[in-house]
Amino acid sequence: MAKLFLRGMPLHWQITVALAGALVLGWVLDADSEVLGVPVLALLTFVGDLFLRALRMLVIPLIASSIITGISSIGDTRDLGRLGARTAGYYLFSSLVAILSGLFWVRVMRPGIVDGAPARDRIGLAADTAEVAAQVGSRDVGDVVDVFLRMIPANVLQDAVEDQMLGVITFSLLFGFMMTRISDGPRQVLTDFWQGVYEVMIRITDLVLAFAPLGVLALVGKVALTTGVGALLPLLTFAACVLIALGCHLLLVLPLVLRVFGRVSPWAFFRVMTPALLMAFSTASSSGTLPLTLERVQAAGVSRRVSSFTLPLGATVNMDGTALYECVAAVFIAQAYGVELSVAQQLLIVTVALLTSIGVAGIPAASLVAITLILTAIGLPIEGIGLILAVDRVLDMCRTAVNVFSDSCAALLVARWEGEKDLLLAEPTASK
Repeated sequence: MAKLFLRGMPLHWQITVALAGALVLGWVLDADSEVLGVPVLALLTFVGDLFLRALRMLVIPLIASSIITGISSIGDTRDLGRLGARTAGYYLFSSLVAILSGLFWVRVMRPGIVDGAPARDRIGLAADTAEVAAQVGSRDVGDVVDVFLRMIPANVLQDAVEDQMLGVITFSLLFGFMMTRISDGPRQVLTDFWQGVYEVMIRITDLVLAFAPLGVLALVGKVALTTGVGALLPLLTFAACVLIALGCHLLLVLPLVLRVFGRVSPWAFFRVMTPALLMAFSTASSSGTLPLTLERVQAAGVSRRVSSFTLPLGATVNMDGTALYECVAAVFIAQAYGVELSVAQQLLIVTVALLTSIGVAGIPAASLVAITLILTAIGLPIEGIGLILAVDRVLDMCRTAVNVFSDSCAALLVARWEGEKDLLLAEPTASK
């Protein structure tokens, strides 16, 4: 009945209703409550675990097909080396700055600390703090070096089976790139195959996300039953931390980059890109916004040659807002457990967030898949994902807008570096 009632609603409203239902459960029931002889807590635990397993099921095929189709779509052009180097350089720079911004704000605001104490018990995290601290404490500088070693897989199939995503990402990048170097016949066969895999995985992801309201109801309801409704209050600070960090990147960092390196008016570019940003915010899908993003960037004077290269690639591998969010979420969960991360461990989070963000497909809530990889890499339990689901949709909408604007900045900057003069945005008078 609930599913039929919610079917016509947008996903974010479904999740809002589910969150409200979870709060009601925490208000009227307790951890020992039963319905028709079935323990409510056991049922919620089962449904929540099932949803988390479904998310993890998507990781390998979704990210691999997303990267391969994105890279192979650039085609075989003489300008590939120069365009690729400039585009990749910007993407790495902007994503790294975004991650460091998120790390700064989460350490300043400390959303995982409530009234001077870790929020573990208040938000219902089940894993023992000592065990988590021991697991995280085993991660040191060697793990940072190991990240780079694992980028080159000895056996990519074994890495895929063991959820070692870094090797899979490297292999997918190389595979997609080399697809552009083979003859037309085999290339078209591979292109059709991987495009088909990607579209199938999008459908499966849509199916899993269709049950996100049930997942939220189960995961948040479990917390509400065991610890009370007040457990959700720390999430408000977490959400505020993410929004402040995203706002700084969108309104300060990227405009500064446009002004200094692109010699353009960032506010004029904002006006041009407003329709695409609004669609990105409302759909939480950078891939779904791509046609409008292309149209608006070309309206700004960027050539089809540059925009058709940078934007499809950016929709797959450039995820500033997502990378920032992944970093904040991982550190928030560590704080909630009372785990003090060393410099090396924070560097590990930054590195893994940077590498995994390039493989996050531009669809709603796909970053939840990548967060599981970061938590696993740093030694944190993935149960914390269930908590951030309560506020993920709104944050997903905001970070998607940041992703799309960063992609648009890349197109404009590369066009400027390629010597394009007929941009809609005139250079500042002082530079003439």
